[in-house]
Amino acid sequence: MNLLEDLKFQYKIGNVSVRLIFWNLLLFAVPEVFFAVAKLFHLDIDYLSFVSLSTNWSELAWKPWSVLSYAFFHAGIIHLVFNMIMLHFASQLFLTYFTQKQLLGAYILAAIFSGTAYLVGYHYLPALQGVVTSMVGASGAIMAILLATTTYQPFMDVRLMLFGRVKLWQIAVLLLFLDLIQLPMNNTGGHIAHLSGAFFGYIYIKLLQNGTDLSRIVTAVLDFLGSLFSKKQSTPFKKVHVNPKKPAAKRESKIVAKDKTQQQLDEILDKISQSGYDSLTSEEKEFLFKAGK
Repeated sequence: MNLLEDLKFQYKIGNVSVRLIFWNLLLFAVPEVFFAVAKLFHLDIDYLSFVSLSTNWSELAWKPWSVLSYAFFHAGIIHLVFNMIMLHFASQLFLTYFTQKQLLGAYILAAIFSGTAYLVGYHYLPALQGVVTSMVGASGAIMAILLATTTYQPFMDVRLMLFGRVKLWQIAVLLLFLDLIQLPMNNTGGHIAHLSGAFFGYIYIKLLQNGTDLSRIVTAVLDFLGSLFSKKQSTPFKKVHVNPKKPAAKRESKIVAKDKTQQQLDEILDKISQSGYDSLTSEEKEFLFKAGK
């Protein structure tokens, strides 16, 4: 398989965490390349202005999608890489206890909540009133995922490079402390988003423990949108005629063949879970790619 097919396969077998990282990388790389080429033709377009969350109400009025879209775009490669490392770290901890649908729901709802808190802060905090600025980045949603896991399992052991084994609550407290002391400094809006995202993560778990799963809102909306764009159409009931002359042996042979294929697929997936995808042979990768079609 070539690189593109390999990436497509990784996306297909990956969990929600992997797919969120893919989307963030894609939405950074594609516009950067496209508009870099456009500059050669003297077309200097600031594409981030169409997706960033602005404190200017008139801008927000014509791009209401920016309340969510800002959380999938980044202002630079360093910003992107750091956030994706944190997203991978936080989401793997989150998925230890919760489902992939809950991860996606928490990410999206936290992004909206953090964006709303960012707007409120710039319109009601005396030191920020009248300041017009804009924001992009997934860090508010990532903080929500990290703090959600911390709220649920604060004494979880985490091994960090150079620091060894620490408790999850210690990491969370350090990050919150850094955001608090930097509030009056530069990037005040970003720190507001981080802190509000952390607060949402805490509230999300407390509500979940009381039987209210906010992520079901996102699941319901996505299921509804999926039903609108689904290509599947209902078909009228058709009577099925069974051919009594069809030998049973052929049906059994198909089942056996299917079982063998499934067995081979299970063995390859077990190998991936134990040794990683790179441990597969080219034949095994080709088999997985064909099986996924």
